[in-house]
Amino acid sequence: MIRFYERHPIWSLVILIAVIFLVWLVFSPWPPGFVDVFGRKKIFLNALFNGITLGGLYFLVASGFTLIFGLMRNVNLAHGSLYLLGGYIGYEIADWTGSWLLSFIIAFLAVAAVGVILQVVVFRRMEGEDLRQTLVTIGISIVIADLMLWIWGGDFYQILTPEWLSGPVMLPLVTAVKSSGETVYLKYPTVRLVILLGAVVIGVGMWLLLNRTRIGMLVRAGVDDRDMLSATGVRIQLVFVAVFAFGAGLAGLAGVVGGTFQSLAPGEDTRFLLASLVVVIVGGMGSIPGAALGAVIIGLAEQFGSVYMPTYSVVLTFLIMVLVLAFRPQGLLSMR
Repeated sequence: MIRFYERHPIWSLVILIAVIFLVWLVFSPWPPGFVDVFGRKKIFLNALFNGITLGGLYFLVASGFTLIFGLMRNVNLAHGSLYLLGGYIGYEIADWTGSWLLSFIIAFLAVAAVGVILQVVVFRRMEGEDLRQTLVTIGISIVIADLMLWIWGGDFYQILTPEWLSGPVMLPLVTAVKSSGETVYLKYPTVRLVILLGAVVIGVGMWLLLNRTRIGMLVRAGVDDRDMLSATGVRIQLVFVAVFAFGAGLAGLAGVVGGTFQSLAPGEDTRFLLASLVVVIVGGMGSIPGAALGAVIIGLAEQFGSVYMPTYSVVLTFLIMVLVLAFRPQGLLSMR
């Protein structure tokens, strides 16, 4: 942070002013002029929190993708299919057992097992061959999508929120002040806040695992010089299988999250694959903080775009990606 300020004092001042203005928008009652420009404050706050929670979902998908693609150099374009498969498995488990938490565990383990198969059968035979990996995983994603369409059909599915997470929670954020002087506070779905908290915990845990443990050291060393690490006696293939399984499992876990506060249907696999690619490009390949930052930026862009300029909401997302590629092609928080 200090180095960024020393290198870019003007941008640091602009960011500081923007943060102060955003904090004022969130916590202070709006004067009538702001309501005329931005609409009701409740709409703004809902778009803000929806964007952040959507960013949490994008982070869960993209963090697994950035592990596999950014760190291990495996081009897995079937990652979106793993997301949707995890969502369908989570739906079946939740419907069968009535346990929302159990659906996360089973979906994670089942999709992680699929990831192990992909790494051993496909990627181990094509190490360093990006084009072959791309073409093969596109074919695999098509096959998986057709199998899911055959099993679950083209209907929409949604995983029911457990009773202990249903309903809204009142946040200490003022949305309006009535003429009687009564203050109105924002109510927001509890399940979205819990899922956002879970995404934060997973993100911090992944960063600590990669940067503060021996396993993370082995992964980073294996990516930089696989032959040298193997010469020290480390079973590098086993490490890579474990990382690939964890990244795939995160996609399956994210599928349960997406099925809880959105829906599951054919086509969601492509949508979340594209979202993962955009998040990784914006945040930087192989960077967990970059994936988090990119996910929040893209989530906010989608939600604010859909509220304030619905015609151009999709364009806004890709405009951000183009700007990042133009001025910082390695990503905002790239490790390289």
